[in-house]
Amino acid sequence: MTRVAIVTGASSGIGAATARRLAAEGFSVLAAARRADRLDALVEEIRRSGGTATAQPCDVTSDESVAELAAAAGRLGGPVTLLVNNAGGAHGLDPVESGSVADWQWMYDVNVLGTLRVTQALLPALESSGAGTVVVVSSTAGLIVYEGGGGYAAAKHAQTALTGTLRLELCGRPVRVIEIDPGMVRTEEFGLVRFGGDAQLATAAYAGVAEPLVADDVADCIAWCATRPQHVNVDRLVVRPLAQAAQHKVHRVGTDAGA
Repeated sequence: MTRVAIVTGASSGIGAATARRLAAEGFSVLAAARRADRLDALVEEIRRSGGTATAQPCDVTSDESVAELAAAAGRLGGPVTLLVNNAGGAHGLDPVESGSVADWQWMYDVNVLGTLRVTQALLPALESSGAGTVVVVSSTAGLIVYEGGGGYAAAKHAQTALTGTLRLELCGRPVRVIEIDPGMVRTEEFGLVRFGGDAQLATAAYAGVAEPLVADDVADCIAWCATRPQHVNVDRLVVRPLAQAAQHKVHRVGTDAGA
């Protein structure tokens, strides 16, 4: 029987790349995100490539929408063995003293409470499969702070705390909990969302970085962790581009030192 994998935030970037990769690994993928048109295009692409995928519009900040996602997963027929909590994002790069409360609220709602809602809704199915896996896509911002990143780092630290706590609480039950923490990943939308559609600001963070990570790199990490034997739990995988030695140390071409 085909295993079911659910991927949130699947309409673009890491989520879309993960849906493609998991389908190639033999999962029946339930792709979830708010933008139904993009999901439909992704599902059609996966099916043309010989994979199995279904689209389910979902807003992770809505209890009702997440309940519909869980119901859709139940209708697929196969055991739900994998949940990839990928939906998230950042708004703004303002210092704490002038940060927008609305931006902070949005980041907490999507990154933390969204992960909480979806995980709670799917845990019964994951556990009943006898071999479940929860993957949480957090960030290196969940491990260290940086100027201008207070709101995003606070949300990602909370998401990391949620993940570690969940692993403790599920100990002895047949569900693995895996955290993926990417560093600099260049995707088509993350920076645009963070900077309100300003393409110049969105690309400035990658100036001089020869090879930042791309969505497929992170999808590869997710797929590798999720396809290990069930008794192998990769608690946390931190992945950065070679140019990024740490959150504050990045080699940029044409500069004498990391920035």
